[in-house]
Amino acid sequence: MTSHLIPGLLLAGVIALTACQSAPATLDPIDDAVANPHRSAEFVARDHARHPAETLRFFDVQPDMTVVEIWPGAGWYSEILAPLLRDNGRYYAAHFGADSDVPFFQRSLDAYREKLAASPALYDQVTLTELAPPAATTVAPPGSADRVLTFRNVHNWAKAGQAEAVFAAFYQALRPGGILGVVEHRAPAGRSFEDQIVSGYMTEAYVISLAEQAGFRLVERSEINANPRDTADHPAGVWTLPPSLRRGDNDRARYLAIGESDRMTLKFMRPD
Repeated sequence: MTSHLIPGLLLAGVIALTACQSAPATLDPIDDAVANPHRSAEFVARDHARHPAETLRFFDVQPDMTVVEIWPGAGWYSEILAPLLRDNGRYYAAHFGADSDVPFFQRSLDAYREKLAASPALYDQVTLTELAPPAATTVAPPGSADRVLTFRNVHNWAKAGQAEAVFAAFYQALRPGGILGVVEHRAPAGRSFEDQIVSGYMTEAYVISLAEQAGFRLVERSEINANPRDTADHPAGVWTLPPSLRRGDNDRARYLAIGESDRMTLKFMRPD
């Protein structure tokens, strides 16, 4: 009896091993992009505060989509989105204007260009565009984008008086049925506009009104990026908290314990 069972068991083991070796990867493409070892260690260290996989899934980003990221800065999300979209999708990075007279904008754009050029295997398919109202507002060909995403930028446009023009640019870039995803520092309801500008925290009502005035419809809200420890009333506004820590060593441990800001995560749609 034993002599008949052993070959059968061996055959079953070979079949199982072959199946395992030929099975496709089980990771979700977004999880795979987030886990990619090419990502900067300093960026990965902030995943616990920014929840990139959950956020991109909430915005229903797929590898075959055309996605526009607005003001990608140093490329935190670029390290995830560019590889995710490289083979089957398209990634537009709408950065600061090349002709800007703001020194920080120039330094940031130059560093971003260097980042792309240094790793062509990751970034050779990135299309770099500009968002610099009122002169440059075409972040992608009109009606071409499946998703437009912006992370913690609305306060900058509000302060500069450019918010309405920027949201109009988002609407122009998206196809009908396309999604606008917004993550922004969240102020308590009812805070005055002046206090929002000073603190860097915007109310959900303000952001929703901007989007609706541009023609968008609010689809869903998420608490993915909420931080209940953040009271949003710090001496140097949102920049009091990490990663800025604008007050230096003054109450540093306290602000590190709070962590990064409380954030709204809003999904809007350009109606059909």
